[in-house]
Amino acid sequence: MITSRLDECLVRPGDPRYPDLVLGRSHRFVGTPDEVRLVGSTEEVVAAVRDAVDAGSRIAVRSGGHCYEDFVTSQEIRVLIDMSRLNRVCFDPRRNAFMVESGALLRDVYRTLFTGWGVTIPGGACSSVAAGGHFSGGGYGPLTRAFGHVADHLHAVEVVVVDADGAVRAVTATREADDPNRELWWAHTGGGGGNFGVVTRFWLRSDTTGTNPAELLPRPPASVICTETIWPWAALTETSFARLLRNFGDWHEHNSDPDSPYTGLWGAMAAFQRGGPGIVLATQLDATRPDADDLLRAYQGAITSGLRTVHLRSRRTWPWLRATQWLGDTAENGVSGGRLKLKAAHLRTGLTDEQIATAYEHLTDPDYRNPRATLLLNGTGGRARSVSSGATAVAQRDSVLKAIFQVCWDKPADDERQLRWLREFYRAVFARTGGVPVPDGHADGSYINYPDVDLADPAWNTSGVPWHTLYYKENYPRLQQVKARWDPLDMFRHTLSVRPPVTAACGPPSHTRPRPNGSADPS
Repeated sequence: MITSRLDECLVRPGDPRYPDLVLGRSHRFVGTPDEVRLVGSTEEVVAAVRDAVDAGSRIAVRSGGHCYEDFVTSQEIRVLIDMSRLNRVCFDPRRNAFMVESGALLRDVYRTLFTGWGVTIPGGACSSVAAGGHFSGGGYGPLTRAFGHVADHLHAVEVVVVDADGAVRAVTATREADDPNRELWWAHTGGGGGNFGVVTRFWLRSDTTGTNPAELLPRPPASVICTETIWPWAALTETSFARLLRNFGDWHEHNSDPDSPYTGLWGAMAAFQRGGPGIVLATQLDATRPDADDLLRAYQGAITSGLRTVHLRSRRTWPWLRATQWLGDTAENGVSGGRLKLKAAHLRTGLTDEQIATAYEHLTDPDYRNPRATLLLNGTGGRARSVSSGATAVAQRDSVLKAIFQVCWDKPADDERQLRWLREFYRAVFARTGGVPVPDGHADGSYINYPDVDLADPAWNTSGVPWHTLYYKENYPRLQQVKARWDPLDMFRHTLSVRPPVTAACGPPSHTRPRPNGSADPS
């Protein structure tokens, strides 16, 4: 029997592939779409969107499936467009830029760019994250201090959009000043996925006029020093716990300028809930610097200052790609399977003494045990701070740390307990600003690639500051104008999507609007 291309790419309930394709990275959410469309070209995306528009069906798009809320698994979604087959990475001589399709996984992007041309992008550590959402949300990782955000190297984007009359088409937008579509490009440099259309392809090139592919993106160091230092809970007191977190924050406050000699050093500190390994400090440093050992020694001395005991687990010098693969495997293990919830904050300074005391209280709570519950502090800043907040949609340009509050568990029966612990932990850390990281001299909002619907819930956000200010700050009105221009029917939406200007509000919008065929969509 000959199977048509459409039959191969259309998955409905009853198909053995369906259960896997409707399950997100977090098993808290399982979708029930009428169909999953496995697309392999821009033309197939256009056809899938056109069919959904004609049927009046709610659309969602998934590239890697790492969204930790229900944006692509909501029960209202009727058509899920799966981008996993759209995964090529190559050099496009027509645009003099590297083309990455939105379903390409970061592990494949890194390998292809590096083995082919010796270049890379400063993307995330989790290797199974795909380009579509990661790039659109700005993208950051271990090389951000050296090379900025992925968005800082985005040259162009191809997006399938729906016009006011319901017509569906593919549009290419570039960063060129005379491009009439430039604002659509800008919106995808940190505006987040699922807002304006279906991204099919990105073109990446640093701001250069060269033509040699090997010089069009950053060149990572040939080798890096990777260290892990662990302080088990048995060796920690409240005083030493506080000293470690305070030292880590202080160091980043003083060593995160764009011209710092430490832009080639990335550090992350994970404080696990009691029952886990304790506090883990991971470091990656450019090993090709002649002063690498001196920099590492000074850094480790600053972090361990005032502590009696240091538990050094390992130090390795690896080729860059090998280290990246190892880090990716490690990061994946931290959030592999199960039920997940993340909350995040940009920090302009380290945690305050009061916040550190709050963290210790929650991480050592005798009535709560979960070794997979973690407070993670990721170093940022460096070259990312050399770009203005309006040059891309990434508004938080002067932060030095990203704080990630994360909990993983297995049983649905534990949902309420696990979620409440994390929510109360986060609210307590930011108690002085209404339970959320309101932009001020200390915090600077949150990161859209770690979406958290609680920020739009007045039960957990009592600050009076709307969720969109926490994510986008002063860039939000501009994103709303892009929304009005490129998605006038609001076909692409979720709980934290950019609102059309007429419906902008602190809370969730009303999604009653005319369909292209004239009927109403009450979803």
